[in-house]
Amino acid sequence: MREWFEATGAVVMGRLMYDSGEGHWADNPPFRAPVFVLTNRPRPTVVKEGGTSFTFVTDGIHSALDLAKAVSGGRNVDIAGGTDTFQQYLRAGLVDELQPHVIPVLLGAGLRLFDSLGPGAHDLEPIRALDTPGATHVKYRVLKRT
Repeated sequence: MREWFEATGAVVMGRLMYDSGEGHWADNPPFRAPVFVLTNRPRPTVVKEGGTSFTFVTDGIHSALDLAKAVSGGRNVDIAGGTDTFQQYLRAGLVDELQPHVIPVLLGAGLRLFDSLGPGAHDLEPIRALDTPGATHVKYRVLKRT
């Protein structure tokens, strides 16, 4: 987690992820960076403790990414999810790396991360796998088609 915090300058997430985490995160969310929430329901920016703010972006993934890059200080912009948000960015060719966290908890049927991506393969090159007591953290580079 320390590596993620040090490398991340801003975060983009979908409205469903925000809505499902808002109550749980309370006044001190874990992000410690500006968060841009993709939505079709505008809302004023919400400022929380620890450097986290939630800005609601209604004009698409490119706008949210541009806003996040502008405040990231040259550090990474993390696409936190959920599945639909990640798929939109991957389809647009805007994902450089993918880091899924495999946690041995059954939450239900879930959503398949690589479904509905359209034609063309999305090749991944493994970078590393880190096994911890609570999860396995895998990192892939997304190979771009030329």
